[in-house]
Amino acid sequence: MNFIKKNLFSFLSWFVTFLLVGGILYVAYTNKDAFAKTGTPIVVEATLTPISGSSVTSPQPADNISAEKETSDAIRRQIALKTHIPEDRPNYEIKKYTVVRGDSTFSISTEFDIEPETLLWANYDTLEDSPDSLRVGQELNIPPVDGIYYKWEEGDTIESVSDKFDANADDILNFSGNNIDLTNPTFKTGDMVMVPGGSREFIQWVIPVEASGSSGTSNVSGSSCPPGAVGTGYFVWPAANHYLSGNDFWSGHLGIDIAANEGAAIYASDSGVVTMAQGGYNYGYGNVIAIDHGNGFATLYAHLSQINVSTCQSVYVGQMIGLAGNTGNSFGAHLHFEIRHNGGFENPWRWLP
Repeated sequence: MNFIKKNLFSFLSWFVTFLLVGGILYVAYTNKDAFAKTGTPIVVEATLTPISGSSVTSPQPADNISAEKETSDAIRRQIALKTHIPEDRPNYEIKKYTVVRGDSTFSISTEFDIEPETLLWANYDTLEDSPDSLRVGQELNIPPVDGIYYKWEEGDTIESVSDKFDANADDILNFSGNNIDLTNPTFKTGDMVMVPGGSREFIQWVIPVEASGSSGTSNVSGSSCPPGAVGTGYFVWPAANHYLSGNDFWSGHLGIDIAANEGAAIYASDSGVVTMAQGGYNYGYGNVIAIDHGNGFATLYAHLSQINVSTCQSVYVGQMIGLAGNTGNSFGAHLHFEIRHNGGFENPWRWLP
């Protein structure tokens, strides 16, 4: 008993010490994940220095390591196993796209954020400047920017090509996708070169529309048909659907493709005289009807499966004139609809209600 009394303070000190150590270990164990996430790892490279006269090496003293650490110019960074590539990183490569059912040059160009003209210019060998030449399974070039995708010819220079396509020579040189050596800025014959911002004229496949009487819708001095019904200058939709199923109006497509199933009724958009009701290929228009409205306007209805009117017949607004189809250079049934005024092409969206 005397022994316990003499060493009671020691026993209590050890007991308290064990409690403190146990508590610390318990807290550390239960919070190990939090420490692992928030703790900043410090990696120090130790240089082993050989001891004179011995092959055994030993680490540098701790004070030297600390000094080296303090004077280091290294920048620490967190290691990431996955590289994050920005979605808006510029693209400089020509992509390939395979046409599927339901595509049009307009929808494809919209998907890749380029102008439809650029798409046609980059695929002349396939489409020959005609958006109606699109077919399922065709492989198209998709340029990364608007302009001309050009095959370099013998005798070409950067200046002559830029002049030819009304572009800037520096834009050709500085476009990364052209992979040009700026110390020797030349291309070889046959190289495919992107001409950013370049443009050229289209080969337009347009069917001529004759006038009736002296309406002035063409420069024909004589009258192909005698005068008849005259339009009001106000147009109605020529099909039941009032939306597109293909190309919109743009410089390479001078009309709109209105959604219409095979055999759907097609109506005269305004009153007038039929100046063309012709079957066949007709420059790619297929079975086609043209109406002169006697007031400077003419309308054209293409790719029909059936023609229900005849040349020189008077028709009236809303009258059924034929059935929608897929004839000529067409990619699926629809109605190709044009409005012309004094021989020029009008955007139908300006006139349709």
